[in-house]
Amino acid sequence: MSNQPSRIAGDVPIRWSRYKFPDTFLRYGAWLCVFVFLVYCVEYLNIPLDRLLGVFGRMGDIVANRYYPPDMEYIMDREYLDYVVETIQMAYLGALFGIGLTLPLGWFAAYNMTPSRRFIYPLARLITMSCRAVHEMIWAILFVSILGYGMLAGVLALTLFCTGFAGKLLAEEIEAIDMGPVEAMRSTGANLFQTMIFGVFPQIRVAFTGIAIYTWDVAFRAATVVGFFGAGGMGWYLKRNVLQIETERVAAILISILILVMISETVSAWARGKAMKMQ
Repeated sequence: MSNQPSRIAGDVPIRWSRYKFPDTFLRYGAWLCVFVFLVYCVEYLNIPLDRLLGVFGRMGDIVANRYYPPDMEYIMDREYLDYVVETIQMAYLGALFGIGLTLPLGWFAAYNMTPSRRFIYPLARLITMSCRAVHEMIWAILFVSILGYGMLAGVLALTLFCTGFAGKLLAEEIEAIDMGPVEAMRSTGANLFQTMIFGVFPQIRVAFTGIAIYTWDVAFRAATVVGFFGAGGMGWYLKRNVLQIETERVAAILISILILVMISETVSAWARGKAMKMQ
């Protein structure tokens, strides 16, 4: 078939494009490789796919026979409610300290605003990556082994978790700013601190507010279970009842965690909505 343009009614030219065989072959070849690798992983890990068909039925039987009805009176106990308050306080302090450390760390880890691209930038990136690479549960186990059981280990674990989580987001927001106001302030003799306060922060104010709210939301979810490893809070109650096979009490604790997470999600969504109106 000729590749010359043809004409139809109205003298509108149409160009016949050839079938792009190499591009199509590579695209479908890539999908085929993904599928083959998926099949290989399933076979190598010996995953019984036939058992997945009845997993929901077996799960329903276990919940109905062991976890129902949940012992809701247990979570109304004054001692348990005190642990709920401790969990909220632990999440609040962990998120607050983590966000406080994120401010200088995000500044130093932003390539366009770091005081030293040769020394401070890679060090700040290494700290951020290290805090983010280790799971909050591992941080909790580490601090419990060093400091002993209690809220301090939980707060420190959540602090490092929030630092790694929010530090990367803040650094990327700073790297995406408009450098025009920054260069204008530098030309007038403003130092690094003045440039950050008056040239950078007004551009990332809304984004930083959203990052802080989301960090609190994530920290609260993590705080509900770090106590499982001895870091205090509701997780300690969960671990005790799991080990004692008090399944109805475990169900009640899980319901209470679900309710608290839903409340936190609602408050976070409301706060994010308010932050978006600040633009």
